[in-house]
Amino acid sequence: MKPVVTLGETMALLSTPPWGRVTAGAALPAGIGGAESNVAIGLARLGVESCWLSRVGDDALGDFVTREIRAEGVRVLAERDPDAPTGLMLKEMRAGKPRRVRYYRRGSAFSKMSTVDESVITSAGLVHLTGITPALGRGPAKLVEHVMELAHGASVPVSFDVNHRATLWDAEEAAPVLARLVAAADIVFAGPEEAALVLSREPGGDDFAAGEELARALAATGPRTVVVKLGALGALSLCNGEIHRGRASAVDVVDPVGAGDAFVAGYLSGVVAGASVPESVRLGNAAGAAVCAMPGDWEGFPVKEELGPVTGEGEVLR
Repeated sequence: MKPVVTLGETMALLSTPPWGRVTAGAALPAGIGGAESNVAIGLARLGVESCWLSRVGDDALGDFVTREIRAEGVRVLAERDPDAPTGLMLKEMRAGKPRRVRYYRRGSAFSKMSTVDESVITSAGLVHLTGITPALGRGPAKLVEHVMELAHGASVPVSFDVNHRATLWDAEEAAPVLARLVAAADIVFAGPEEAALVLSREPGGDDFAAGEELARALAATGPRTVVVKLGALGALSLCNGEIHRGRASAVDVVDPVGAGDAFVAGYLSGVVAGASVPESVRLGNAAGAAVCAMPGDWEGFPVKEELGPVTGEGEVLR
């Protein structure tokens, strides 16, 4: 099995105390966070070879980020920038739960990334990208499109998670870029609001019926598979004209950050293993639920044995 290759920025992550206020002498636990490395870690835990391409500063935070990802069994190919810093984000807590995430990534090392080892892309089994990367600068935006072209030229499938971050760019700027990338991808992941943004329409409902309508509209633009993530309700996948629904299991949510990335990792682990679409949806839902039940962006990612056997709960509509 060839590796799944991801490309994106991972930042050092600091969390405020549970009560939210930072005071003199307060401890701010350190971790890491980045959608693409989250997916790579999730895949590695599920037994799929993965590789993360990025750029970090030649600093202590860059050491920390790369060491943590490598320790999870992911192949790390991250350039070191002697002049620009590693990105940073702050998770603000209230009553012990995340309330807001703030980014400090303008001018970061990754925002200056514009090249990649082309052989890593052309020899991959699948390439996974997100809509976060093109929001980080002209170089990363061009690089995403270049990586897609390389992958397609080598017949390597591309998955793309819309992952719109409103704090990085506004909807008016993001929509046409995301729409172009969605149309060029083979597999697309989106939430209802993200799908509506790409389609330049007002957000509608977040149930299965509304999700199916959005999936069919997105598929009409180019991708062969569209997955709409519906949060606590579950998810659906449109593949080869068939809708496959999967309901999520009830879970006490501790920290929802990273659940979407866990879903993608679970779903893609099924894809690369040749699993059925209902099973891929089930794996995605199970992985997402596991992350919601624990604090942290990726720390709660399950291993393969924890996802359980096929349950037959996926619903196929023909």
